[in-house]
Amino acid sequence: MMDFAAIDFETATAQRDSACSVAVVEIRGGKIADSYYTLIQPPGNKYLSFNTKIHGLTARDTADAPDFAGIWPELAEHLAGRIVVAHNAQFDMGVLRACLRHHGLVAPSFAYCDTVAIARKCWPSLANHKLDTVGGYLHLRFRHHDALEDAKACAAIPVCAGRELGTDDFDVLTHDLGVRVKTF
Repeated sequence: MMDFAAIDFETATAQRDSACSVAVVEIRGGKIADSYYTLIQPPGNKYLSFNTKIHGLTARDTADAPDFAGIWPELAEHLAGRIVVAHNAQFDMGVLRACLRHHGLVAPSFAYCDTVAIARKCWPSLANHKLDTVGGYLHLRFRHHDALEDAKACAAIPVCAGRELGTDDFDVLTHDLGVRVKTF
């Protein structure tokens, strides 16, 4: 079955532990079954203007938001025991690791896969495989750099790739494309 979760983080600074929003979209049977989104107060509620220009979030937006430790129990439930995809997974898994380390938290067991790798294998002729480029190719309408919108777009990539390759099974898709699924 095409069952997995897609995650996307936005950060307040260049520091990986500065998550300021996160979203998870759960896919069951190839369709969105649940979604989770929250703002997160980054350490010191500090932002760089560079990051704010990308996603539009500011210290005012997260002034009353919980820190990562405060959102972790609910976020962990959306990840535990699942296959989790992210577009440029190295970034999102790095943010997750840094936030867990910063707060002394333990991660649940889950596997993850990079949708950039899926897109590169499935649609190699695209000019690049950035989320907005792949989303445009797939005719997705989304507000790039909004965590929930990006998670939905990311979730569409394996589903669309599966349709194109004639499979509705995530494991078969990654096997046939030669894309690695790693343990977090």
